[in-house]
Amino acid sequence: MPRARGGFKTRRRRKKVLSRAKGFYGARSRLYRVAAQAVDRALLNAYRDRRVKKREFRSLWIIRINAAVRGLGMTYSQFMNSLKKVNVQLNRKALADLAYHDPNSFANLVEMVKKGNAQ
Repeated sequence: MPRARGGFKTRRRRKKVLSRAKGFYGARSRLYRVAAQAVDRALLNAYRDRRVKKREFRSLWIIRINAAVRGLGMTYSQFMNSLKKVNVQLNRKALADLAYHDPNSFANLVEMVKKGNAQ
């Protein structure tokens, strides 16, 4: 029986794996078997970390809001509760951006929330 050579589809599949492995160190970018394992692992990590990124950013926003609010005499939980009572519908991303880039207007927002909550 004649030997089955790697045909067009095999070559195309292997080239796709090796092109995805560009930039990997050593054999991981050159040898198909090792590259295939490395690419599979990289794709799994990428899939997982697209979800982890969302958690990490939410955590960062909460940390920034908390730091800014504590300097103005409140805690994060008190501030968020007061925002809901006053019916201010800014999400954490917008609040963190405001606290980071424009502290004066953030301080005005905190004062407005404090006054609205006291009434």
